[in-house]
Amino acid sequence: MGSRERRAREKEARTEHILGVARTLLLKKGLHATTVNQIAKLAELSVGTIYLYFKNKEDIFAALQEEGLMLLNQKIVAAVSAAATQQDKVRAICSAYVEFSETQSSYYDVITYFLSTSEQFFPKRLKTRIDRIGSRILIYCSHVLEAGIEAGEFRKVDARRHTIWLWGTLNGLIQFRKMEATMLQKESYRKIVQYALDNFLDTLVVK
Repeated sequence: MGSRERRAREKEARTEHILGVARTLLLKKGLHATTVNQIAKLAELSVGTIYLYFKNKEDIFAALQEEGLMLLNQKIVAAVSAAATQQDKVRAICSAYVEFSETQSSYYDVITYFLSTSEQFFPKRLKTRIDRIGSRILIYCSHVLEAGIEAGEFRKVDARRHTIWLWGTLNGLIQFRKMEATMLQKESYRKIVQYALDNFLDTLVVK
């Protein structure tokens, strides 16, 4: 391994270390209570070292959200590529997102944390960058619906609006995971997600 490659790997490893610490503090303390000083202390690095990798705290949290969105996008693309019909692909999208929320709960929590605070916290340049990545997921899912329409498998609908409808439904229902013993009265939230998906597809699939 050459010195340039070694330095690149070391930089990548340190970046991941900083982001991991920032993720832990964000979910534990909240957005405004987390500082660069705290991140540096827990990471056992100097504040100056942190600023060699990130411009400020906003850049750190933007990078976290971008990581989560890109990972989610990768999982969705992989799940869809293994499905046969367009209907199966829609089901694969939903399964990938639900699985992501469970197996990558830290990233999922970061993404949902910023859904309601990004405009208040991120400057325009960062919000635009994050929204661009998030939009890729919606566009990809819209293309799945459009392909189903073109193939005659789905009815002619507004693919973009149907995608937003599906995504909003999933986001809402996943929150019930922590309420199975209370609001859901021990009913599986996954079964509720399946129920919602079946009804969503019922509005799409050509009989």
